[in-house]
Amino acid sequence: MTEVTSTEGSAIVGSAAPSGTPAAPTTRAPVDDHLAAVRAYWQEHVTDWPIARAPAGSPEFFRETEAYRFEKLDYLERLVDYAGQEGRDVLDIGCGLGNDTARFALHGAQVTAVDIAPSAVALTQRNFQQRGIKGRFLVMNGEALDFADASFDFVYCHTVLHFTPHPERMVEEIHRVLKPSGRAVLMMVNRYSWMRFLHKVMKVDIDHLGSPVFHWYSPARFAAMLRPFAHVDLRFERFPVRTKVHKGAKARLYNLAFVDLFNALPRGLVARIGHHMLAFATKGA
Repeated sequence: MTEVTSTEGSAIVGSAAPSGTPAAPTTRAPVDDHLAAVRAYWQEHVTDWPIARAPAGSPEFFRETEAYRFEKLDYLERLVDYAGQEGRDVLDIGCGLGNDTARFALHGAQVTAVDIAPSAVALTQRNFQQRGIKGRFLVMNGEALDFADASFDFVYCHTVLHFTPHPERMVEEIHRVLKPSGRAVLMMVNRYSWMRFLHKVMKVDIDHLGSPVFHWYSPARFAAMLRPFAHVDLRFERFPVRTKVHKGAKARLYNLAFVDLFNALPRGLVARIGHHMLAFATKGA
């Protein structure tokens, strides 16, 4: 085991760091007061998974949260090439519990996991240790990455951009640290999604809507933010699935009527109101 010094002033124990030694980037984002609030929020709320019954950090906790996440976000295994990064340097920005990150490592990628919240980084490290896989774990602000230009073959940034104060800075940093022809998967919530409509009309809860920062982007605005990339394939995903965590009359109405009715509609008719916008972006050569 080796000690990896966090850029946020903490020390995280990691193992077998991949190539691409951290170095000062060519540009750094200015300090933003919102970052402290964002860090404090996720430091406290990273384990807020109503589906979980096991103690946070236990093997069963990671199994419960992973199963729930990949069932609810059923498009992830279908669209994200976790197995295709074998032998490549992969960066996961906003690693959370590390369940997504682990999928890359289990298929032979050399993984670096970063998050603004020390508790998230510690949980990701514990997740990896329990699975017997290796990675590098750093507390780091994704809007100002402490890596040299062109350090990574692949960058994964899912369920993160809408929670950071300046998502455009994070996208610029992702583009900077990618190697030429490197690829990234980035996700943003859709301003015109079916879920936002339900929230406004029926007061349906949206996960972490009360966090210090929550952005709603139009497809055009998200596409404009991705202009540094040579090629972008934008997909609309995250359509209704039955809830397992919400109770009461609204939940029953949602499960028994809305989900089936919505999914019976032609997908072409509702495609652009998917709650998640998923961008598969390629850096120029």
